[in-house]
Amino acid sequence: MLEKVLMKGNEAISEGAMEAGCRYFFGYPITPQNEISAYLSKELPKRGGMFLQAESEIAAINMVIGASAAGARVMTSSSSPGVALKSEGLSYLSGCDLPAVVVNVQRAGPGLGGIQPGQADYFHATRGAGHGDFRMITLAPSSVQEMFDFGCDAFGLADKYRMTVMILTDGVLGQMMEPAVISGMTPPAPVDKPWALTSTKMKRKKNIVNSLNLAPEKLERENIERYERYGEIEKTETRFESFMAEDAEIIVAAYGVSARVSKNAVAAARAEGIKAGMIRPITLWPFPKDAFYDAASQAKAFVTVEMSMGQMYDDVELAIRCSRPHLKCNRVGGVVHTPEDVLDKLREAKRRFADGR
Repeated sequence: MLEKVLMKGNEAISEGAMEAGCRYFFGYPITPQNEISAYLSKELPKRGGMFLQAESEIAAINMVIGASAAGARVMTSSSSPGVALKSEGLSYLSGCDLPAVVVNVQRAGPGLGGIQPGQADYFHATRGAGHGDFRMITLAPSSVQEMFDFGCDAFGLADKYRMTVMILTDGVLGQMMEPAVISGMTPPAPVDKPWALTSTKMKRKKNIVNSLNLAPEKLERENIERYERYGEIEKTETRFESFMAEDAEIIVAAYGVSARVSKNAVAAARAEGIKAGMIRPITLWPFPKDAFYDAASQAKAFVTVEMSMGQMYDDVELAIRCSRPHLKCNRVGGVVHTPEDVLDKLREAKRRFADGR
C-alpha cells in the first residue's frame, strides 16, 4: 500500500533500508546523520531486527563485516570524518566480496570541519575509500523521495554484485523534510547466499570469507576478476538525469542538493535566453561518462556545481576530454549555493564562449 509521508531525509533512507529487508544496523553518533540511528533504534526491534550503537566507527564497520559474512542485509551510516574511520573496513568488505550498504551524510571538512553540509567526500567515495584496488557503487540522491528509493535499491545492488554500495548524500538532504511515497511493501524473501557462513549442517563443504591471499598470482587473478565485474556494472548500472539538456549550449553538472539549486538556475537562465541544461549524475560511480561525452558534441561550455574545491569537476573534464571551456562553481565550508551563484556562472560561461575562449 502506497502512503505519502512527510519525513526527514535521514528517516526516509532508514525506512527504505528496512523495506529492503535490512534487519541489522551498527553505527556511532555524529551530526548530521543522527536521525538514522535514532529512527532505526526505535523501528528495527519492532520488525524483528537489531540496532546496536557500537563503541566507535571502526567497531561498527567491523560488525558490518561479520553480519554480512553471515548472509545478513546490513547497513551502517555516519558523516564525513566517521566514514573516513571506516576506510580500512570498507577495503576489507571489498577484499572479501561482501555486500553491505554504507550511508555518508556529508558535512564540511577537512578534519572535524563543521556540522554544515558539504560534498567534499566525492573522491573518497568514488576512488575506492580505502587501500588497494576496489570500487563501490555510489548513489547520490537529490530528494527525500530518492533517499527512500535508494535506501531500497542499494541492498539489491549490493547482493547482486557482492560489493559495498555507498549512498552519498549531504546534511541538507538528511535534515530537510519533504513528502515521500512509502511503499509499505513486505520485505523481500531472503536472498540465497551459498557463500555465506551459515553453518554447513553437515551437508556441504565449509565456506571461508577472507581477504588475505599470500599467493601473488591468485591475488592478481582475484583483482582482475573483480574489475571484470566492475566493467559489467559500468555497462548496466550507470544512472543519470537529463534536464533541459537536449539543445543546451551550456551544460551544468551537479549532484545532490547542488542539483536542486542548479535546476532553478537553469530555468532562470532559459528565461534570460541562455540555452542552459543540466546532467545530474545519480551514480557517482559508475560515472555517466558517455552522457557528458555525447553532450560535448553540441554544448559550447560546461559548468560543474559542487560544494567542494572541485572533485566531480575532474570526472566531467575527463568525460568531455577537455574539449570545451569548463568552469567551476564552488562553495565550501558548509555554504550552500544559491540559484544566483549558479546563474552568474552561467552568464560568465556564455560570455566566454561568445568571445571564443
